[in-house]
Amino acid sequence: MASDNFNPQTTHFEFGGKAGAPVLVLLLPVVVYMLFFMCNRGKGDCSPFTFPDFASISFSDVFDLTSLGVFLMWFSFQAILYLFLPGQVCKGLPLRDGKVISYKCNGMKAFYVSMVTVVGGHFLGFFDLAYIYTHFLQLTTAAIIFSFALSVFVYVRAKRQNVMLALGGNSGNAIYDFFIGHELNPRIGEFDIKFFCELRPGLIGWAVMTFGMIAHQFHETGEVTIAILLVSAFQTYYVWDAFNSERSLMSTMDITTDGFGYMLAFGDLAWVPFTYTLQTRFLVDFPVRLSPGFIILIVGCQLLGYWIFRSANSQKDLFKRNPSHPSFKNIETIQTARGTRLLASGWWGTSRHINYLGDLIMALAWCLPCGFTSPFPYYYVIYFTILLIHRERRDDHKCRLKYGKDWERYCEKVPYRIFPYLY
Repeated sequence: MASDNFNPQTTHFEFGGKAGAPVLVLLLPVVVYMLFFMCNRGKGDCSPFTFPDFASISFSDVFDLTSLGVFLMWFSFQAILYLFLPGQVCKGLPLRDGKVISYKCNGMKAFYVSMVTVVGGHFLGFFDLAYIYTHFLQLTTAAIIFSFALSVFVYVRAKRQNVMLALGGNSGNAIYDFFIGHELNPRIGEFDIKFFCELRPGLIGWAVMTFGMIAHQFHETGEVTIAILLVSAFQTYYVWDAFNSERSLMSTMDITTDGFGYMLAFGDLAWVPFTYTLQTRFLVDFPVRLSPGFIILIVGCQLLGYWIFRSANSQKDLFKRNPSHPSFKNIETIQTARGTRLLASGWWGTSRHINYLGDLIMALAWCLPCGFTSPFPYYYVIYFTILLIHRERRDDHKCRLKYGKDWERYCEKVPYRIFPYLY
Protein backbone atom coordinates (compact mmCIF):
# COMPACT_ATOMS: atom_id res chain seq x y z
CA MET A 1 0.00 0.00 0.00
CA ALA A 2 0.97 3.63 -0.32
CA SER A 3 2.32 5.42 2.76
CA ASP A 4 0.01 6.41 5.61
CA ASN A 5 0.48 10.04 4.58
CA PHE A 6 -1.59 9.33 1.50
CA ASN A 7 -3.79 6.65 3.07
CA PRO A 8 -4.92 7.96 6.48
CA GLN A 9 -7.30 5.75 8.40
CA THR A 10 -10.98 6.50 7.85
CA THR A 11 -12.65 8.21 10.79
CA HIS A 12 -15.89 9.46 9.15
CA PHE A 13 -18.38 6.69 8.41
CA GLU A 14 -21.44 6.66 6.19
CA PHE A 15 -24.44 4.41 5.49
CA GLY A 16 -24.67 3.28 9.10
CA GLY A 17 -20.93 2.67 9.42
CA LYS A 18 -19.53 -0.70 10.38
CA ALA A 19 -22.94 -1.97 11.49
CA GLY A 20 -24.79 -0.69 8.41
CA ALA A 21 -22.42 -2.03 5.75
CA PRO A 22 -23.19 -5.78 6.17
CA VAL A 23 -26.91 -4.99 6.35
CA LEU A 24 -26.78 -3.09 3.06
CA VAL A 25 -24.71 -5.79 1.36
CA LEU A 26 -27.57 -8.21 2.06
CA LEU A 27 -30.48 -5.78 1.82
CA LEU A 28 -29.78 -4.23 -1.60
CA PRO A 29 -30.27 -7.47 -3.59
CA VAL A 30 -33.42 -8.17 -1.57
CA VAL A 31 -34.84 -4.77 -2.61
CA VAL A 32 -34.08 -5.47 -6.27
CA TYR A 33 -35.80 -8.85 -6.10
CA MET A 34 -38.80 -7.50 -4.17
CA LEU A 35 -39.40 -4.75 -6.72
CA PHE A 36 -39.78 -7.53 -9.27
CA PHE A 37 -41.84 -9.95 -7.17
CA MET A 38 -44.20 -7.28 -5.85
CA CYS A 39 -44.95 -5.82 -9.27
CA ASN A 40 -45.34 -8.19 -12.21
CA ARG A 41 -47.99 -9.90 -14.27
CA GLY A 42 -47.43 -13.28 -12.62
CA LYS A 43 -48.44 -11.80 -9.27
CA GLY A 44 -51.48 -10.32 -10.96
CA ASP A 45 -51.12 -6.77 -9.68
CA CYS A 46 -48.71 -4.15 -8.33
CA SER A 47 -50.44 -3.63 -5.02
CA PRO A 48 -48.21 -3.15 -1.95
CA PHE A 49 -50.88 -5.01 0.06
CA THR A 50 -50.75 -8.34 -1.78
CA PHE A 51 -47.86 -10.76 -2.00
CA PRO A 52 -46.71 -13.33 -4.55
CA ASP A 53 -46.75 -17.06 -3.97
CA PHE A 54 -43.06 -17.50 -3.21
CA ALA A 55 -43.50 -21.25 -2.79
CA SER A 56 -44.31 -21.57 -6.50
CA ILE A 57 -41.01 -19.95 -7.57
CA SER A 58 -38.42 -22.52 -8.67
CA PHE A 59 -34.63 -22.20 -8.74
CA SER A 60 -34.67 -22.09 -12.55
CA ASP A 61 -37.02 -19.11 -12.40
CA VAL A 62 -34.32 -17.17 -10.57
CA PHE A 63 -31.07 -18.46 -12.10
CA ASP A 64 -29.85 -20.18 -15.22
CA LEU A 65 -26.42 -20.47 -16.79
CA THR A 66 -27.59 -19.09 -20.13
CA SER A 67 -28.56 -15.77 -18.57
CA LEU A 68 -25.27 -15.64 -16.71
CA GLY A 69 -23.54 -16.22 -20.04
CA VAL A 70 -25.55 -13.44 -21.68
CA PHE A 71 -24.56 -11.02 -18.91
CA LEU A 72 -20.89 -11.99 -19.17
CA MET A 73 -20.96 -11.57 -22.95
CA TRP A 74 -22.51 -8.11 -22.58
CA PHE A 75 -19.90 -7.05 -20.03
CA SER A 76 -17.10 -8.43 -22.23
CA PHE A 77 -18.53 -6.71 -25.32
CA GLN A 78 -18.50 -3.37 -23.52
CA ALA A 79 -14.95 -3.97 -22.27
CA ILE A 80 -13.78 -4.68 -25.83
CA LEU A 81 -15.40 -1.46 -27.05
CA TYR A 82 -13.74 0.47 -24.23
CA LEU A 83 -10.32 -0.95 -25.02
CA PHE A 84 -10.32 -0.85 -28.81
CA LEU A 85 -12.59 1.95 -30.01
CA PRO A 86 -10.65 5.18 -30.60
CA GLY A 87 -11.30 7.98 -28.17
CA GLN A 88 -9.99 11.20 -26.75
CA VAL A 89 -7.68 11.02 -23.76
CA CYS A 90 -9.31 12.90 -20.86
CA LYS A 91 -7.40 14.05 -17.82
CA GLY A 92 -8.82 13.54 -14.36
CA LEU A 93 -8.37 15.88 -11.41
CA PRO A 94 -5.06 15.70 -9.50
CA LEU A 95 -4.91 12.96 -6.87
CA ARG A 96 -3.66 13.41 -3.32
CA ASP A 97 -0.11 12.64 -4.43
CA GLY A 98 -0.32 15.13 -7.31
CA LYS A 99 -0.62 12.51 -10.04
CA VAL A 100 -3.20 12.92 -12.79
CA ILE A 101 -4.90 9.85 -14.24
CA SER A 102 -5.81 9.70 -17.92
CA TYR A 103 -9.07 8.16 -19.08
CA LYS A 104 -10.14 7.00 -22.52
CA CYS A 105 -13.30 8.90 -23.40
CA ASN A 106 -14.87 6.85 -26.17
CA GLY A 107 -18.23 6.32 -24.48
CA MET A 108 -20.29 7.93 -27.21
CA LYS A 109 -18.78 5.64 -29.82
CA ALA A 110 -19.47 2.66 -27.57
CA PHE A 111 -23.07 3.83 -27.16
CA TYR A 112 -23.65 4.10 -30.92
CA VAL A 113 -21.95 0.77 -31.69
CA SER A 114 -24.01 -0.89 -28.96
CA MET A 115 -27.29 0.57 -30.25
CA VAL A 116 -26.58 -0.47 -33.83
CA THR A 117 -25.47 -3.95 -32.72
CA VAL A 118 -28.46 -4.76 -30.51
CA VAL A 119 -31.14 -3.20 -32.73
CA GLY A 120 -29.57 -4.56 -35.92
CA GLY A 121 -29.03 -7.99 -34.39
CA HIS A 122 -32.65 -8.09 -33.28
CA PHE A 123 -34.14 -7.17 -36.66
CA LEU A 124 -31.74 -9.44 -38.53
CA GLY A 125 -32.82 -12.35 -36.35
CA PHE A 126 -29.51 -13.06 -34.60
CA PHE A 127 -31.23 -12.73 -31.23
CA ASP A 128 -34.53 -11.61 -29.76
CA LEU A 129 -34.44 -8.59 -27.46
CA ALA A 130 -37.64 -9.86 -25.84
CA TYR A 131 -35.35 -12.34 -24.04
CA ILE A 132 -34.61 -9.48 -21.64
CA TYR A 133 -38.24 -9.45 -20.50
CA THR A 134 -38.78 -13.20 -20.41
CA HIS A 135 -35.52 -13.80 -18.48
CA PHE A 136 -35.50 -10.59 -16.46
CA LEU A 137 -35.23 -12.36 -13.10
CA GLN A 138 -32.43 -14.68 -14.23
CA LEU A 139 -30.49 -11.74 -15.68
CA THR A 140 -30.99 -9.88 -12.40
CA THR A 141 -29.40 -12.75 -10.50
CA ALA A 142 -26.50 -12.87 -12.94
CA ALA A 143 -25.84 -9.16 -12.41
CA ILE A 144 -25.96 -9.54 -8.62
CA ILE A 145 -23.55 -12.48 -8.65
CA PHE A 146 -21.13 -10.70 -10.96
CA SER A 147 -21.28 -7.47 -8.94
CA PHE A 148 -20.39 -9.36 -5.77
CA ALA A 149 -17.55 -11.25 -7.46
CA LEU A 150 -16.13 -8.05 -8.94
CA SER A 151 -16.31 -6.35 -5.54
CA VAL A 152 -14.36 -9.20 -3.93
CA PHE A 153 -11.78 -9.02 -6.72
CA VAL A 154 -11.09 -5.28 -6.37
CA TYR A 155 -11.05 -5.48 -2.55
CA VAL A 156 -8.48 -8.30 -2.48
CA ARG A 157 -6.44 -6.63 -5.20
CA ALA A 158 -6.31 -3.39 -3.16
CA LYS A 159 -4.11 -5.18 -0.62
CA ARG A 160 -1.08 -5.01 -2.90
CA GLN A 161 1.71 -2.50 -2.32
CA ASN A 162 1.67 1.20 -3.31
CA VAL A 163 -2.07 1.49 -3.82
CA MET A 164 -3.94 4.74 -3.22
CA LEU A 165 -6.95 3.94 -1.09
CA ALA A 166 -10.16 5.93 -0.85
CA LEU A 167 -10.21 8.29 2.12
CA GLY A 168 -13.59 6.89 3.09
CA GLY A 169 -12.67 3.23 2.54
CA ASN A 170 -9.65 2.66 4.78
CA SER A 171 -11.34 1.97 8.10
CA GLY A 172 -9.64 -1.33 8.84
CA ASN A 173 -13.05 -3.01 8.94
CA ALA A 174 -13.10 -5.48 6.06
CA ILE A 175 -16.86 -5.48 5.42
CA TYR A 176 -17.19 -1.70 5.59
CA ASP A 177 -14.22 -1.15 3.26
CA PHE A 178 -15.51 -3.88 0.94
CA PHE A 179 -18.87 -2.11 0.77
CA ILE A 180 -17.78 1.52 0.49
CA GLY A 181 -14.77 0.85 -1.76
CA HIS A 182 -11.19 0.25 -0.60
CA GLU A 183 -9.07 1.31 -3.58
CA LEU A 184 -9.72 4.71 -5.13
CA ASN A 185 -8.89 3.89 -8.75
CA PRO A 186 -8.59 0.12 -9.37
CA ARG A 187 -6.93 -0.43 -12.73
CA ILE A 188 -5.61 -3.32 -14.80
CA GLY A 189 -3.04 -1.62 -16.99
CA GLU A 190 -4.91 1.24 -18.67
CA PHE A 191 -8.29 -0.37 -18.02
CA ASP A 192 -9.91 1.73 -15.29
CA ILE A 193 -12.50 -0.52 -13.66
CA LYS A 194 -14.42 2.23 -11.86
CA PHE A 195 -14.60 4.59 -14.83
CA PHE A 196 -15.65 1.72 -17.10
CA CYS A 197 -18.40 0.45 -14.80
CA GLU A 198 -19.71 3.93 -14.07
CA LEU A 199 -21.23 4.36 -17.54
CA ARG A 200 -20.71 1.39 -19.82
CA PRO A 201 -22.29 -2.01 -19.03
CA GLY A 202 -25.08 -0.82 -16.73
CA LEU A 203 -26.05 2.50 -18.26
CA ILE A 204 -26.04 1.34 -21.88
CA GLY A 205 -27.61 -1.89 -20.63
CA TRP A 206 -30.43 0.14 -19.08
CA ALA A 207 -31.29 1.65 -22.47
CA VAL A 208 -31.06 -1.75 -24.18
CA MET A 209 -33.35 -3.29 -21.59
CA THR A 210 -36.06 -0.73 -22.36
CA PHE A 211 -35.82 -1.90 -25.99
CA GLY A 212 -36.32 -5.46 -24.75
CA MET A 213 -39.55 -4.43 -23.05
CA ILE A 214 -40.78 -2.76 -26.23
CA ALA A 215 -39.89 -5.86 -28.26
CA HIS A 216 -41.87 -8.11 -25.93
CA GLN A 217 -44.89 -5.82 -25.95
CA PHE A 218 -44.87 -5.82 -29.77
CA HIS A 219 -44.49 -9.62 -29.94
CA GLU A 220 -47.37 -10.06 -27.54
CA THR A 221 -49.86 -7.46 -28.75
CA GLY A 222 -48.73 -6.42 -32.23
CA GLU A 223 -48.47 -2.80 -31.12
CA VAL A 224 -46.35 -0.51 -28.97
CA THR A 225 -48.04 1.99 -26.67
CA ILE A 226 -47.13 5.68 -26.55
CA ALA A 227 -46.52 5.34 -22.80
CA ILE A 228 -43.70 2.80 -23.11
CA LEU A 229 -42.20 4.66 -26.09
CA LEU A 230 -42.07 7.88 -24.06
CA VAL A 231 -40.32 6.24 -21.09
CA SER A 232 -37.84 4.43 -23.32
CA ALA A 233 -37.11 7.58 -25.35
CA PHE A 234 -36.62 9.72 -22.22
CA GLN A 235 -34.33 7.20 -20.57
CA THR A 236 -32.32 6.43 -23.70
CA TYR A 237 -31.76 10.14 -24.28
CA TYR A 238 -30.65 10.48 -20.66
CA VAL A 239 -28.06 7.77 -21.26
CA TRP A 240 -26.96 9.46 -24.50
CA ASP A 241 -26.59 12.74 -22.65
CA ALA A 242 -24.37 11.08 -20.04
CA PHE A 243 -21.95 10.08 -22.78
CA ASN A 244 -22.23 13.44 -24.47
CA SER A 245 -20.94 14.91 -21.20
CA GLU A 246 -18.51 12.09 -20.44
CA ARG A 247 -15.66 14.49 -19.66
CA SER A 248 -17.64 15.97 -16.76
CA LEU A 249 -17.59 12.57 -15.04
CA MET A 250 -13.95 13.24 -14.06
CA SER A 251 -15.04 15.83 -11.49
CA THR A 252 -17.88 13.83 -9.89
CA MET A 253 -17.74 12.43 -6.36
CA ASP A 254 -17.83 8.86 -7.69
CA ILE A 255 -14.54 9.36 -9.54
CA THR A 256 -12.68 11.84 -7.33
CA THR A 257 -13.68 10.65 -3.86
CA ASP A 258 -15.41 7.27 -3.62
CA GLY A 259 -13.51 4.04 -3.80
CA PHE A 260 -14.77 1.26 -6.03
CA GLY A 261 -16.40 -1.43 -3.97
CA TYR A 262 -19.71 -3.19 -3.58
CA MET A 263 -21.67 0.07 -3.35
CA LEU A 264 -20.62 1.27 -6.80
CA ALA A 265 -20.25 -2.16 -8.45
CA PHE A 266 -23.74 -3.26 -7.39
CA GLY A 267 -25.19 0.17 -8.14
CA ASP A 268 -23.67 0.38 -11.61
CA LEU A 269 -24.25 -3.20 -12.77
CA ALA A 270 -27.37 -4.41 -10.93
CA TRP A 271 -29.31 -1.59 -9.30
CA VAL A 272 -29.38 0.84 -12.23
CA PRO A 273 -30.36 -1.46 -15.10
CA PHE A 274 -32.67 -3.75 -13.12
CA THR A 275 -34.59 -1.21 -11.03
CA TYR A 276 -34.58 1.79 -13.37
CA THR A 277 -36.42 -0.33 -15.96
CA LEU A 278 -39.36 -0.87 -13.60
CA GLN A 279 -41.52 1.63 -15.52
CA THR A 280 -41.09 -0.03 -18.93
CA ARG A 281 -41.54 -3.48 -17.40
CA PHE A 282 -44.72 -2.25 -15.67
CA LEU A 283 -46.04 -0.92 -18.98
CA VAL A 284 -45.57 -4.32 -20.60
CA ASP A 285 -47.47 -6.09 -17.83
CA PHE A 286 -50.09 -3.39 -17.28
CA PRO A 287 -50.42 -1.25 -20.45
CA VAL A 288 -51.56 2.35 -20.00
CA ARG A 289 -53.34 4.52 -22.58
CA LEU A 290 -52.47 8.20 -22.32
CA SER A 291 -54.69 11.10 -23.33
CA PRO A 292 -53.19 13.77 -25.63
CA GLY A 293 -53.30 16.33 -22.82
CA PHE A 294 -51.45 14.04 -20.43
CA ILE A 295 -48.84 13.30 -23.09
CA ILE A 296 -48.19 17.04 -23.48
CA LEU A 297 -47.88 17.38 -19.70
CA ILE A 298 -45.39 14.51 -19.50
CA VAL A 299 -43.26 15.82 -22.39
CA GLY A 300 -43.31 19.32 -20.88
CA CYS A 301 -42.16 17.91 -17.54
CA GLN A 302 -39.29 16.07 -19.24
CA LEU A 303 -38.20 19.14 -21.21
CA LEU A 304 -38.29 21.40 -18.14
CA GLY A 305 -36.27 18.94 -16.08
CA TYR A 306 -33.71 18.43 -18.82
CA TRP A 307 -33.31 22.17 -19.39
CA ILE A 308 -32.53 22.77 -15.72
CA PHE A 309 -30.31 19.68 -15.46
CA ARG A 310 -28.25 20.29 -18.56
CA SER A 311 -28.00 24.09 -18.32
CA ALA A 312 -26.83 23.96 -14.70
CA ASN A 313 -24.32 21.18 -15.29
CA SER A 314 -22.96 22.86 -18.41
CA GLN A 315 -22.47 26.13 -16.55
CA LYS A 316 -20.60 24.35 -13.73
CA ASP A 317 -18.43 22.30 -16.08
CA LEU A 318 -17.49 25.35 -18.17
CA PHE A 319 -16.59 27.28 -15.02
CA LYS A 320 -14.32 24.46 -13.85
CA ARG A 321 -12.54 24.33 -17.21
CA ASN A 322 -12.43 28.05 -17.96
CA PRO A 323 -13.47 30.39 -15.13
CA SER A 324 -12.41 33.36 -17.28
CA HIS A 325 -14.93 32.56 -20.01
CA PRO A 326 -16.84 35.70 -21.13
CA SER A 327 -20.15 34.17 -20.03
CA PHE A 328 -19.00 34.54 -16.40
CA LYS A 329 -18.27 38.26 -16.71
CA ASN A 330 -21.30 39.26 -14.63
CA ILE A 331 -21.54 36.10 -12.53
CA GLU A 332 -20.94 36.54 -8.81
CA THR A 333 -18.33 34.25 -7.26
CA ILE A 334 -16.77 33.67 -3.84
CA GLN A 335 -12.98 33.60 -3.67
CA THR A 336 -11.65 30.78 -1.46
CA ALA A 337 -8.43 30.50 0.52
CA ARG A 338 -7.51 27.56 -1.74
CA GLY A 339 -7.21 29.96 -4.66
CA THR A 340 -10.38 28.77 -6.41
CA ARG A 341 -13.76 30.42 -6.76
CA LEU A 342 -17.28 29.20 -6.05
CA LEU A 343 -20.19 30.09 -8.31
CA ALA A 344 -22.70 32.08 -6.29
CA SER A 345 -25.14 33.34 -8.92
CA GLY A 346 -26.70 32.12 -12.15
CA TRP A 347 -28.03 28.60 -11.78
CA TRP A 348 -25.78 27.99 -8.79
CA GLY A 349 -27.15 30.99 -6.97
CA THR A 350 -30.65 29.50 -6.86
CA SER A 351 -29.60 26.40 -4.89
CA ARG A 352 -26.37 24.55 -4.17
CA HIS A 353 -27.46 21.57 -6.27
CA ILE A 354 -29.98 23.01 -8.70
CA ASN A 355 -29.00 20.27 -11.17
CA TYR A 356 -30.56 17.73 -8.79
CA LEU A 357 -33.89 19.53 -9.12
CA GLY A 358 -33.77 19.01 -12.89
CA ASP A 359 -32.91 15.36 -12.36
CA LEU A 360 -35.92 14.89 -10.08
CA ILE A 361 -38.33 16.59 -12.47
CA MET A 362 -37.15 14.23 -15.22
CA ALA A 363 -37.55 11.30 -12.84
CA LEU A 364 -41.18 12.28 -12.33
CA ALA A 365 -41.68 12.47 -16.11
CA TRP A 366 -40.47 8.86 -16.42
CA CYS A 367 -43.02 7.68 -13.84
CA LEU A 368 -46.11 9.60 -14.97
CA PRO A 369 -46.74 7.45 -18.10
CA CYS A 370 -47.51 4.55 -15.76
CA GLY A 371 -50.63 6.27 -14.46
CA PHE A 372 -51.74 6.14 -10.85
CA THR A 373 -52.97 2.59 -10.24
CA SER A 374 -49.88 1.57 -8.25
CA PRO A 375 -47.17 3.31 -6.23
CA PHE A 376 -44.45 0.94 -7.44
CA PRO A 377 -43.70 2.73 -10.76
CA TYR A 378 -43.03 5.84 -8.65
CA TYR A 379 -40.32 4.00 -6.77
CA TYR A 380 -37.74 5.71 -8.99
CA VAL A 381 -38.63 9.31 -8.20
CA ILE A 382 -39.05 8.47 -4.49
CA TYR A 383 -35.74 6.60 -4.31
CA PHE A 384 -33.96 9.24 -6.37
CA THR A 385 -35.18 12.02 -4.07
CA ILE A 386 -33.77 10.18 -1.05
CA LEU A 387 -30.54 9.40 -2.93
CA LEU A 388 -29.94 12.99 -4.04
CA ILE A 389 -30.74 14.45 -0.62
CA HIS A 390 -28.23 12.03 0.91
CA ARG A 391 -25.72 12.76 -1.83
CA GLU A 392 -26.09 16.50 -1.26
CA ARG A 393 -25.39 15.97 2.44
CA ARG A 394 -22.26 13.96 1.62
CA ASP A 395 -21.08 16.66 -0.75
CA ASP A 396 -21.81 19.36 1.82
CA HIS A 397 -19.67 17.55 4.40
CA LYS A 398 -16.83 17.19 1.91
CA CYS A 399 -17.00 20.88 0.92
CA ARG A 400 -17.05 22.04 4.55
CA LEU A 401 -13.82 20.15 5.13
CA LYS A 402 -12.34 21.38 1.85
CA TYR A 403 -13.28 25.09 1.97
CA GLY A 404 -13.88 25.77 5.67
CA LYS A 405 -15.23 29.27 6.36
CA ASP A 406 -15.43 29.99 2.63
CA TRP A 407 -18.08 27.28 2.35
CA GLU A 408 -20.01 28.85 5.21
CA ARG A 409 -19.95 32.17 3.33
CA TYR A 410 -21.26 30.39 0.24
CA CYS A 411 -24.07 28.72 2.24
CA GLU A 412 -25.10 32.12 3.61
CA LYS A 413 -25.23 33.47 0.07
CA VAL A 414 -27.01 30.39 -1.32
CA PRO A 415 -29.12 29.01 1.57
CA TYR A 416 -31.13 26.41 -0.35
CA ARG A 417 -29.70 22.94 -0.88
CA ILE A 418 -31.78 21.58 -3.80
CA PHE A 419 -35.28 23.07 -3.93
CA PRO A 420 -35.27 26.89 -4.14
CA TYR A 421 -37.29 28.46 -1.30
CA LEU A 422 -38.14 25.02 0.11
CA TYR A 423 -34.99 23.06 0.99
